[in-house]
Amino acid sequence: MSYAAAKARFADWGVDTETAISRLLEIPISMHCWQGDDVRGFEKKSGTSGGGIQATGNYPGRARTPDELRADLEFAYGMLPGKHRLNLHACYLDTAEAPDRDAIEYRHFAPWVDWAQGQGLGLDFNPTFFAHAKADDNLTLSHPDAGIRDFWIEHGMRCREIGAQMGAALGSPVVNNIWVPDGYKDTPVDRMAARQRLNASLDTMFTTPHSAAHLRDAVESKLFGIGVEACTVGSHEFYMGYAIRKQILLCLDMGHFHPTENIADKLSAVALSVPKILLHVSRPMRWDSDHVILQNDDILQMAQELVFADLLSKTHIGLDFFDATISRTAAWVIGVRNMQKALLRALLMPQARLKAAEAAGDYTARLVLTEELRDLPFAAVWEEVCARANLPVGSALLKGLEAYQNGVAGRG
Repeated sequence: MSYAAAKARFADWGVDTETAISRLLEIPISMHCWQGDDVRGFEKKSGTSGGGIQATGNYPGRARTPDELRADLEFAYGMLPGKHRLNLHACYLDTAEAPDRDAIEYRHFAPWVDWAQGQGLGLDFNPTFFAHAKADDNLTLSHPDAGIRDFWIEHGMRCREIGAQMGAALGSPVVNNIWVPDGYKDTPVDRMAARQRLNASLDTMFTTPHSAAHLRDAVESKLFGIGVEACTVGSHEFYMGYAIRKQILLCLDMGHFHPTENIADKLSAVALSVPKILLHVSRPMRWDSDHVILQNDDILQMAQELVFADLLSKTHIGLDFFDATISRTAAWVIGVRNMQKALLRALLMPQARLKAAEAAGDYTARLVLTEELRDLPFAAVWEEVCARANLPVGSALLKGLEAYQNGVAGRG
């Protein structure tokens, strides 16, 4: 179907496709650096994976240096409509030095800032509380050893400072997201002590204020991970309470909850109590396995909730998956495009009509309308978005992805 015909079909439903397209292109997606190299980072020392962070597979083409990673990112961004962001972990420093994590400074990441400025991208940041000798027992900020806690507190404080300097340099606030792997493989007898230590460590980390124009703090929970099956110190309840008390961002990761829980349902609930929300969009398969996202019901419902609850201006959208069984650059492109497609579908729905039916208690009309909407030509509008940006779709997209992959396959 042509775009003109699709535009007319949506107009029959009272939907302006041009407005939807314009709104879509205003929504940045924060693409995660760690898909490009299997969460290895560029520190000048060895480290364990730890904390349930594990990429599986050995597909050729993994980025081995910051320059290779940036080249891969540039290709991926070049396949996406709109302007986006990069989510950078602290273990991706770009320097000939070998600072430990409690000694990192802004200058170790300056090449990333220079590159982002040249690309017109915003940056987000994450302290790296895993893959380190002082995290091998899956305890960091809640560790009973005060010396180990102090090491990680210093790391977190430095990351906040680095993030603030990045935000100032780029003129766009950096979301600095804190996730720690802390927990126990078997059932502890004193959860309270561990959570008190985590709470106190976070309080110390947040002592130094930073301008909201430069830095926005976020905290992220998890249900469980490898090695912490019995108890996660930073549970959803812990961090939701902390975010509300401190009025900072709450991160909701789609892989960090029970498989029957629905992130879409959580958005409006937490939005009433926290200033902003951070989303880590992923696809869990039985657990937090971080598969490339699909246009499945979970993603579509989440996007619809963001639009219908008017939460787009209150939500930072980032991706979080790492699959080494497929082309890493293709994974980025597929993931971001699917997130954009889900948002576009939500923006193309007759929101007022659906809400009116629900408000009137006419659930039959609501059901009929939502099912009939599935048959509308969303794909034709997406193809128009890509055509305006001179971007391929369908088999032409596959050809472009394969061509780049063939060029980097020799990396091993």
